[in-house]
Amino acid sequence: MNENRTVQQKSVRRNRVAAAACFAAAVMTATVVGAQSATADGAAHRTAGVARPAAVAAPGLGSAALVQSEDYVRKGLNPVGATVELTGRQALSACSGETTMRDLTKAKATAYASVNWTLAKDGMLTESAASAPTKTTAATWEKQLVALVQDCQDEPAGHWRYGAAHTVTTTGGTARWYASYNGDGAVSGGVAVLRSGTRIAVVELTGRPAPTSFAGIATAALNRLSS
Repeated sequence: MNENRTVQQKSVRRNRVAAAACFAAAVMTATVVGAQSATADGAAHRTAGVARPAAVAAPGLGSAALVQSEDYVRKGLNPVGATVELTGRQALSACSGETTMRDLTKAKATAYASVNWTLAKDGMLTESAASAPTKTTAATWEKQLVALVQDCQDEPAGHWRYGAAHTVTTTGGTARWYASYNGDGAVSGGVAVLRSGTRIAVVELTGRPAPTSFAGIATAALNRLSS
């Protein structure tokens, strides 16, 4: 019985990957295509050829702490629009199924923020962040996020999976990133778990190959989270 439940849960996770591209197209129709700045003061700015999420502020964790278009546009991941939310109800990753940051933190975070980027050539880049009341709590939530990701490292041949963990450490915090592999064994995106002080986040690229390494995106997201 338990084995059947485990198979069903992992099947749901894998189905989310296949649905990612379709969902991205749906998001594109509901998102303003243009150049909006993800600053914390609510102001919108125009930047030629770059789309940015609408500005929203939250106590202790604003949208400016999320990954921005200029952080990865030079890597060939051309964004065309984004949606930003502060509810903590965006799904964490392709591996976590429908689990959200609010679920993982049991609604005890002091603030939430998430962004869903639609990319020009299919795929999407998402990030979900939370602010913990203490560093100890943040460390606990970080471990839970890492456990969720690592649950999809060991998959049967022919299934997508996450690869080995890599660590990036900056003055602002630590990121653990993992390349994603499709059923043919080719790199198809990546995911990273971040922590900076009392802030944690998970960022993921799905639906298309990652740049040379996902480390650049993970580092950029970590720098934003720590700012």
